[in-house]
Amino acid sequence: MRISKPYLRSSSIHCYLCLLLNSHFLTEAGIHVFILGCISAGLPKTEANWQHVISDLKRIENLIQSIHMDATLYTESDAHPSCKVTAMKCFLLELRVILHESRDMDITDTVENLLILANSSLSSIEHKTESGCKECEELEEKNIHEFLKSFVHIVQMFINPS
Repeated sequence: MRISKPYLRSSSIHCYLCLLLNSHFLTEAGIHVFILGCISAGLPKTEANWQHVISDLKRIENLIQSIHMDATLYTESDAHPSCKVTAMKCFLLELRVILHESRDMDITDTVENLLILANSSLSSIEHKTESGCKECEELEEKNIHEFLKSFVHIVQMFINPS
């Protein structure tokens, strides 16, 4: 089964479009448009990436049900919006546990894709300082299904900031 890699898809489409448009406009203005188009292709599309993260989380949940993975993971259940980056970093660390424990190639590919998408979406805000947030090890350990449900909730905080 082939896994969709949306983090690759968006950039290549923009570059091809720029090349197509600018092949006919090799003027100084055309070159400026080409450069700006290529720069925009590299900018994070955070809203779209978070939607793909949710899709990958749902896919992981379905795949885990089919192989009956039983793991307990540190889970942030009630993160305050001012701690969402810290909570997301904890979820991403715990995803690596799933990556380590799973021998299923579909789960591995989906988790790797999700990590790339989430980290690229976080890259513009990860240096934001959040104080008073729980450390990962202070969080309650919950089963993988509760972990994924809470993970979706945190992702939705990024999509719909309050």
